[in-house]
Amino acid sequence: MSFLTLNSVKKAFGANTVVKDFNLSVAQGEFVSFLGPSGCGKTTVLRMVAGFETPTSGAIGIDGQDVTRLRPNQRNIGMVFQAYALFPNLNVAQNVGFGLRVARMPKAEIDARVDEMLRLIGLRDLGERYPFQLSGGQQQRVALARALAPKPRVLLLDEPLSALDAKIRVSLREEIRSIQKQLGITTIFVTHDQEEALSISDRIVVMHQGIADQVGTPFEIYNRPTTRFVAQFVGTLNLLDARVLDAARGHVQVGETPVALNRSLNGAGEAISLALRPEVIALGQREGHDVTLSGLIRDVNFLGSVIRVRMEVAGHSISLDTFNRPDAPPPAVGTKAEISVAARDLLVLAD
Repeated sequence: MSFLTLNSVKKAFGANTVVKDFNLSVAQGEFVSFLGPSGCGKTTVLRMVAGFETPTSGAIGIDGQDVTRLRPNQRNIGMVFQAYALFPNLNVAQNVGFGLRVARMPKAEIDARVDEMLRLIGLRDLGERYPFQLSGGQQQRVALARALAPKPRVLLLDEPLSALDAKIRVSLREEIRSIQKQLGITTIFVTHDQEEALSISDRIVVMHQGIADQVGTPFEIYNRPTTRFVAQFVGTLNLLDARVLDAARGHVQVGETPVALNRSLNGAGEAISLALRPEVIALGQREGHDVTLSGLIRDVNFLGSVIRVRMEVAGHSISLDTFNRPDAPPPAVGTKAEISVAARDLLVLAD
């Protein structure tokens, strides 16, 4: 059953429409990431859920309640910002308990909840320190604890890891996911980092120019992108232009080579795009690969355990990685070679 819903949500600033007919249903306890480049509308959607922006049209619901016109403090939502936004004049414990004091909870209950939150984020011994005495990762943990302390219905995370270095980002995103699972809180996570989204999400919403281009699990988003934008934005991708020969049987032509996709397509003569990930391509023949294409080796990079090969195939640049084998030297630049791939791994993309 849906816990958080956005129905036909639109947001325009004057003549500029930044979110267009956005629809999403999030289950209770689900972790959903909004992924996309800067300016795609993901933070605007998050701010509308939080109540910092009002939709131009459409409706937002939480647990069956229409919150579209409610103020932020009426929605019971916790939010973690990119820049921590901790109060510099309050220590860690006071920052975590701030929302509880605003809600006028009894001091004993506040103290107990603050202690519980500090235990949760692993900073129980640092309650008396001030933000300037903490590392960036510790400050973001405090910001997370402060957002969770009032027991919000929904947790919103607006690129909370972007100001941290790579190693801390990895460890903290794992902690955030662990805490989210432990509490079972419905969470929306905004990021432009595809690795973050793929590693911790139940589902990903890939946004592009104000719309949800595709919504799916990390596995679906990476392995079965439905549009050219999603395929190119998430992961490394090779693209081939093809022309449909027989739509019913799924026969196409790549350059001068006929290829059987074994799936129905649009009308004969139409131009389509085929996409394939580097890891599904084999140099030479491989069992189970029923599509073979010929090309010219343009570049070979020896990277130790992996050899990265770039080929020209039917006028396109194709990259693939093959494992280093001491008994088989890498192919020479300028030589002809074949690549093979399973027809099921050739993705047909919509523009």
